[in-house]
Amino acid sequence: MPVSAHHPSRPGVHPDVWLADALADAPTRVLATGDALLDAQLPGGGWPLGALNEILQPAGVHSEWRLLLPALACSGTGTVVLVGAPHLPFSPALRAQGLEPSRLLWVAASLGAHRLWAAEQALRCADVDAVLAWLEQVRPDQLRRLQMAAAEFAKLLFVVRPDRVQAESSPAVLRLWVAPSGRHGDALEVRALKRRGPPLIEPLHLAARPARLSRLLAASMPPTLVARRTALPPGRP
Repeated sequence: MPVSAHHPSRPGVHPDVWLADALADAPTRVLATGDALLDAQLPGGGWPLGALNEILQPAGVHSEWRLLLPALACSGTGTVVLVGAPHLPFSPALRAQGLEPSRLLWVAASLGAHRLWAAEQALRCADVDAVLAWLEQVRPDQLRRLQMAAAEFAKLLFVVRPDRVQAESSPAVLRLWVAPSGRHGDALEVRALKRRGPPLIEPLHLAARPARLSRLLAASMPPTLVARRTALPPGRP
């Protein structure tokens, strides 16, 4: 569930003054991401509620579920609205990680204007806990409308966009670049493009799968395959 963030200020400095060499407090409540390494690098220690979180990815990459699913599973019991999702989520995998498919509402809007309208209306619905919107061509003032709606109703908002737009201005409170890591096996590489704090020099490499999912996958493997994998020396297929 959402928690309030607090970071002690330095002696003699007013608590409302943000020091640029340190992570700022979150302006509202935050929701833990489900990964302690990522939480430690986000202002307030998690995803801010009532704010625009922007997720950028290379073309053809769809790592948003790996990044966001742990938090969505703990976001409450209300509806999670998917606006313009490129693919229908795989329900058994979501349920295995704690997100009931019955909470999902998929809005299949193809035009950008329709997606913006649907996302803004969803943010205003009382029984909605979170909104994920997949947007490509969108103006900063249009994103600002979503930011204002999320802030007014204290909703969890994620906007997923292609990384070619990272040079464009954005009102997002938090802006992350996400893709599978090429040097760390099946890990997820995360770069902080915008956060209220000092620059993140090195990218983060998050665990490939939650521990719960890894146990489920291991339990579903045939016993002979498990034995073969454990018996072979390192480096052998």
